[in-house]
Amino acid sequence: MRKLFLFGAFILFMTGVSAQQDSLKYRISLKDKATTEYSLKCPEKFLSEKAIERRKKQNLPIDSTDLPVCRKYIDEIRKQGVNIVVVGKWDNFVTVSCNDTTLIDRIAALPFVRSTEKVWFSPGADKPTMSTERDSVINQPILHPDSIYGRAITQVQLSNGDKLHEAGFKGQGMTIAVIDAGFHNVDKITAMQNIHILGTKDFVNPQADIFAESSHGLSVLSCIGMNQPEIMTGTAPEASFWLLRSEDEYSEHLVEQDYWSAAVEFADSVGVDVINTSLGYYTFDDKSKNYKYRDLDGRHALMSRQASRIADKGMVLVCSAGNSGMGSWKKITPPGDAENVLTVGAVDKKGILAPFSSIGNTADHRVKPDVVAVGSGSDVIRPDGNQGRANGTSFSSPIMCGMVTCLWQACPKLTAKEVIELVRRSGDRADFPDNIYGYGVPDMWKAYNEYKLKNK
Repeated sequence: MRKLFLFGAFILFMTGVSAQQDSLKYRISLKDKATTEYSLKCPEKFLSEKAIERRKKQNLPIDSTDLPVCRKYIDEIRKQGVNIVVVGKWDNFVTVSCNDTTLIDRIAALPFVRSTEKVWFSPGADKPTMSTERDSVINQPILHPDSIYGRAITQVQLSNGDKLHEAGFKGQGMTIAVIDAGFHNVDKITAMQNIHILGTKDFVNPQADIFAESSHGLSVLSCIGMNQPEIMTGTAPEASFWLLRSEDEYSEHLVEQDYWSAAVEFADSVGVDVINTSLGYYTFDDKSKNYKYRDLDGRHALMSRQASRIADKGMVLVCSAGNSGMGSWKKITPPGDAENVLTVGAVDKKGILAPFSSIGNTADHRVKPDVVAVGSGSDVIRPDGNQGRANGTSFSSPIMCGMVTCLWQACPKLTAKEVIELVRRSGDRADFPDNIYGYGVPDMWKAYNEYKLKNK
């Protein structure tokens, strides 16, 4: 992610300590769930009440992907002498760490194992593994008494998100998961103290301080959750938030997609409605893992397969298109190629394309990006607690995510897939979508009125 979406992140001085840890991580993909102790007839034994309620509300089936990974398989893998890192039930995998490749050979020979793949190797004992220092906090933001949004008013107004707010739809009762690289100083910034944070979880390094890691997630969160009139009001100021870390900025490996998959499943379990992820991958420290254009089919990358299932679980994923428009790659990045998600490109405050915004289409010819929002000169909160501006689809995504959340609050009868389709239809290029703007700039007020008309 760091190569793509940190255009608008603020550089931190990072220092870290190297703990004793395994030097290799592998994804163990499993053939089946044949020895499961659970039954689809009793979902309350393996799904949370909130996850079941969401599926019932949208008439979504509970299927085999919802079943936990077989405990017998996990135990047998552990017996080989490896450590369990994360487990993913939707794609049926176990990620392990070890120092001995012969252990992986033994695991590969187990009858229930489909394949093994190296997804991480240690960057070196002298490299940092976590942040141990914080940026100083000033907490002296500038007041803008002419607007509750402060300078951020245009990025809300471009899609008429302010009209949803005026009608009383500000995200209340909705839960958003922000899956990112860290949330530097969120716990110390006074202007963010009334953001309703339900909890945090670090899937990269549970020993790390999620509020000492990258400032990227801080700025992303500010676009959605700020609720300080005259300083900054975000696009869903009354929503509740889970802050989840899946991005490891100290290296770039496939394992970050394993962390992300686990984070998404956690979001499902705690009752999240909408997920924002301003992350994307196409190059890695192991160059043999780099993606090619033909891989952008929504199925090749683990992250994309996982993303494509999110709407089937009753949640909406909003994600960044990528910042490669001016480089040699140019294309969207996984998970932006996934089906049934809203992939967001970037425009400036006049609705003109930001030149860095990645383009589509997917390898199987689906329109991408889906929509665009302000990602050039986006207004954000900085790690010192004051306002700033940043560039990147990292910020157009959360700006859109908050408005999508408010729209869904206003249109509660819709399923996740219907929300996605409604947003696309409200775009100013919906009649003739292309691979640059997608369906264009959505009009959230138009979308809401279309819903009201159909549900009189």
